Amino acid sequence: MTPIKARNYINGEWISSENNFESLNPADSREIIGTAPISGLAEVNQAVAAAKKGYESWRELSWIKRAEYIDTFAQLMKRDIPDLAELITRECGKPINEGRADAVEALHMAQYMAGIGRIPNGYTISSEIAAKDAFILRKPKGVIACITPWNFPSAIPLWVILPSILAGNTVVFKPAEQTPIVGHKLMELFHEAGFPAGVINLVHGTGEECGDPLVKHKDVAGILFTGSRAVGKYVQQVAAGDAYKFVATEMGGKNATIILEDADLDIAVNACVLGGFKTSGQRCVSTSRIIIDRKVEAEFTQRFIEKVKRIKVGNGMNEDVFMGPLIEASGLEKWKLHRAKAIEEGAEVLLDGEVLTGGDYDYGNFVSPFVYRMEYRPDTFCLREEAFSPHVAIIPVDGMEQAVEVYNDTDYGLSMAVITEDYRKWRWVRDHADYGLGYVNLPSIGAEVHLPFGGVKASGNGHPGAEGILETVTHRIAFTVNHAKEIVMAQGLTTNV
Repeated sequence: MTPIKARNYINGEWISSENNFESLNPADSREIIGTAPISGLAEVNQAVAAAKKGYESWRELSWIKRAEYIDTFAQLMKRDIPDLAELITRECGKPINEGRADAVEALHMAQYMAGIGRIPNGYTISSEIAAKDAFILRKPKGVIACITPWNFPSAIPLWVILPSILAGNTVVFKPAEQTPIVGHKLMELFHEAGFPAGVINLVHGTGEECGDPLVKHKDVAGILFTGSRAVGKYVQQVAAGDAYKFVATEMGGKNATIILEDADLDIAVNACVLGGFKTSGQRCVSTSRIIIDRKVEAEFTQRFIEKVKRIKVGNGMNEDVFMGPLIEASGLEKWKLHRAKAIEEGAEVLLDGEVLTGGDYDYGNFVSPFVYRMEYRPDTFCLREEAFSPHVAIIPVDGMEQAVEVYNDTDYGLSMAVITEDYRKWRWVRDHADYGLGYVNLPSIGAEVHLPFGGVKASGNGHPGAEGILETVTHRIAFTVNHAKEIVMAQGLTTNV
């Protein structure tokens, strides 16, 4: 694969830079996927100025006209799914079937937003006065900064970019520095689709040099961020300094699959393998805790460990690989830390993960799954903090209520799955667990674009992505019209003086 030279895209023009950084294949560091600009304040200022200028004309278009641009983009994306899937796998490391799924989910978001353009975006509501009509309408907010992660480099950007532009906002997009080439590819498709200059702008770079001035920019009306808890909290604090600036953050989770005593163990094992080890555990919704009733723990554990041992780790371009590499060396160090902390805190190691070496493993960030058993304690690091790697704890409990108590005992609240054949039990868990995404007899992964995606507590601030982001990127305004020849006010006010 010939390395791709990514560029910034500002005001409808491609802009090269003399200062660039390399994007390497995490499965094979000998392969340079491409290079991208190291952008800073100057480039951010140019991009925001272009978006601000583009906003004035873009907002004047109807929702339907804006949706037609998105529909054109969707057709182009559908054409390029195979190439996009391969690029995703090469740049972020996840197996090719996951690369395809990422690209297809991005396509689904484009198709969904194109359709939403013809759905009513406001409505008429009765006034207290019969001679008045009252309306609730959605209006765009302005320039939106979209800062997205590397693990879903095509799907998550479209979760936030497309609702923003459909509603009449304009965007400055900063993709993760680990996957700039996928971001560049998306921008090529937006350009080919003919979006007017300034509507979508792209700047590459690090969080410190590029992301920070973007979130602090006075002309940015809102920030849509997906990433770590520490950075998300910082973004929230920055936005709080400006009364007009809003922010939607999704900041990870310490997710769990709860397995009750009546569970179908075939479903339970498969759900936990998928939830724990797809994308090498590097999903914000990955299962890192299996909270299981003691009555079925032994049988489940035996079957689960047997299946995990069969997981093939390697370069994701091989169709039979289940788990690819960690994204970078820092991810490898984080996995080592969480493994060491679990052992230090008294874990009973059931499957001891290791850094994989030899042959092609020497050129990537490969580890094998780490699985351990631990009795619940409220003060442990390993049971409370996000590992973001193939790191899974099995925690035995006595019954449904303790299972939910243990599940809730973390600062996070993103994704939860429960495995049970009893509808009364899953309903109770549904209503008492703290989460934003819930699943029954499924893994803790599996987002769909027409559903909101986000969490509670430290996992998010109540503004979910995907379908839910439309609420965040628009103002719901009230507009009242009087049809009478006199002014009659609600609550009995009069014009008498």
